[in-house]
Amino acid sequence: MEMNTSTKNWDRSYETKAVILLAITFGVLSFDRWLVAPLFPVIMKDLNLDYQSIGNLFGILAVSWGIFSAIFGGVSDRVGRRKILIPAIVGFSIFSGLVAFAQGFVTLLMFRALMGIVEGGYTPVAIASTFEASHPKRAGLNIGIQQCTFALIGLAFGPLIATQMLKVLSWRYIFGISVVPGLICAYLCYKVIREPSHFGSNTESEKKTKWSEVFKYRNVNLNMIGLLGIMSFFFVMAGMTPVYLTDHLKLSMSEMGFATSAIGFGGFIGSLGLPALSDRIGRKPALYLCFVIGIVCILIYMNTGKNVPLLFVLLFLMAACGFGNLIMNTAVIPTESVPPELRSSAPGLPIAIGEVFGGGVAPVFAGYIAMKYGLYSITYLMVVGWIFASIVLLFLKETAPIKLAKKEAKRMIINEESGICPHCGQALIN
Repeated sequence: MEMNTSTKNWDRSYETKAVILLAITFGVLSFDRWLVAPLFPVIMKDLNLDYQSIGNLFGILAVSWGIFSAIFGGVSDRVGRRKILIPAIVGFSIFSGLVAFAQGFVTLLMFRALMGIVEGGYTPVAIASTFEASHPKRAGLNIGIQQCTFALIGLAFGPLIATQMLKVLSWRYIFGISVVPGLICAYLCYKVIREPSHFGSNTESEKKTKWSEVFKYRNVNLNMIGLLGIMSFFFVMAGMTPVYLTDHLKLSMSEMGFATSAIGFGGFIGSLGLPALSDRIGRKPALYLCFVIGIVCILIYMNTGKNVPLLFVLLFLMAACGFGNLIMNTAVIPTESVPPELRSSAPGLPIAIGEVFGGGVAPVFAGYIAMKYGLYSITYLMVVGWIFASIVLLFLKETAPIKLAKKEAKRMIINEESGICPHCGQALIN
């Protein structure tokens, strides 16, 4: 099952089916990842856990996700997409269901770690598969579509679904039911997703390509460094906002719930909108715009009191900028910056750095800062992360096809006007 990546006879039907299917599957993955959060109050009572436990449960998944994103991303570039993609979907579905049988913190932690391994395996391979199924002119848009369901299903609708189900089912049955959507997605991916054509060529250059060669590409290195700041900003915002709103700003639980829901909906819009915008204006201009909007919103947020509508708007825009940046720097830019044989390794490494340090270390550090200096101090950590990322990513090379095409056309015109052949570089003879 192989696909042809030539743009002359592009298979638009396959592109549409692949992008939609991979997007739905990523949404199911996100639902499984975040399901423990809205159900934790009842899980905590049943298993005699404490608040430290939920931090550890999210941390272990983030660390294992990050490490195995890098590992499986590299493996996929050697053995193909389907051999990693489909088992990973089956795996995270089963491990999510096994949480229903947890009898204590240790088994719960083990299932979360295993879930992180296979979810980490799915993520870079799905990005590469989406890119390879997409026409170059729609690469940013399609990757945004594929990634946006993470916020929409996992962070926006997931808690609503889980809490409604909790009215008629125990938390154990809810985790058991969570197996079904993933297994359906695994079957559909098995039927639909194809291998890209370059896996069938077996050239010597591809056989000798090592995943470590991604470090030769400046954009990938800058994506990894910049994500230290972006992930720190985002995970601190997503993880600490509820307690900041209730304990520092003294919002009620219902007010906090309304304001916090903005993170999921804003993340959906940003992860879909920013890559699509970058298809038209270029990757770097889109990032610049996002960074300006983001820092303005953060500074206003730091000086906003108990104003729930304004907090909702600010969190919506901050999440849109944060998620948009995540997608651009974990998926769109690194994938475009490398040759086909490294398209899964390239997003895998930034995801690894971001998840391990942003998802694992940053929230722990933020908790320490909040305990020692007060909850308001975490807003400074968000500002530092955002500014750090904006400085690092100024040095990215543009990868958007529309910008590269304009640059090439301009180069050819200049060469022709100066009497130099635009193709061979030799002087033209009149």
